[in-house]
Amino acid sequence: MTQPASNKEQIDYWNGDAGKRWAAQQERLDGMLADVSKAVLKAAAPQPGEHVLDVGCGCGQTSLLLADAVGPSGRVVGADISEPMLARAKSRIGSRSQLSFMQADAASHRFDSQFDLLFSRFGVMFFTDPDTAFANLRKSLKPTGRLTFVCWREPRENDWVRVPVAAAREHVPPQPSLGPEDPGPFAFANPGRVRRILANGGFDVITMRPFDTQMILGETLDEALVHLQEFGPISRLLNEASPSQREAAANAIREALAPYAKSSPVKLAGATWLVTAKCG
Repeated sequence: MTQPASNKEQIDYWNGDAGKRWAAQQERLDGMLADVSKAVLKAAAPQPGEHVLDVGCGCGQTSLLLADAVGPSGRVVGADISEPMLARAKSRIGSRSQLSFMQADAASHRFDSQFDLLFSRFGVMFFTDPDTAFANLRKSLKPTGRLTFVCWREPRENDWVRVPVAAAREHVPPQPSLGPEDPGPFAFANPGRVRRILANGGFDVITMRPFDTQMILGETLDEALVHLQEFGPISRLLNEASPSQREAAANAIREALAPYAKSSPVKLAGATWLVTAKCG
């Protein structure tokens, strides 16, 4: 079946250099997201014996934690579109016979209808048609099933993005402007939109609770600068930049981050929504 163009772009992106970078830096990135992972897992409250689908599982950290929570009598399936990241995830399974990984586009894949919990850490904001995607995912849940995921709030609340992007933007080629409902990291920032999408997908009892944290970008300013250039919105800003533009952007980011680097590690504010819902 032919993928829609936008889905194909995401699949190509995460199966290329981006996916390889994430797989290579898995430990560091999991450390950066450790507090968020702990919070969303607490909200999900996985129980022994439950069956869980982890959407956008990446290199598998949340799948591992879910598998430990449900125990050998449960089952966890981690789904992602990135082959490099899934390879890293599979290498971490160890003795967890209750855990498996699969390469699948969760927006359209027909999962078995047997899961108690649908879970995601930053894996659901990139759907081209989120109404259809969540309606599809709803079919994977038991009638008593539930949903828990974490997504970013507005960029202006996320200093770890806002500060370096503002510094770099004037030094790089103009970027296409994203609408508030276009797929991307902040596509689920608007609570009204999230509630509408989930209701249209067959969910109710929807809750959205803000969770604030500090994002550790590096132990030093140099490390933080390297991290930002390799991952996230800054890396995409620099994709089409010339060497001189990249250098100018890096210098501007360094200057903007200097006030945050007076102590170690370098930390900037992160703002998320913890979202829960039940099958309607």
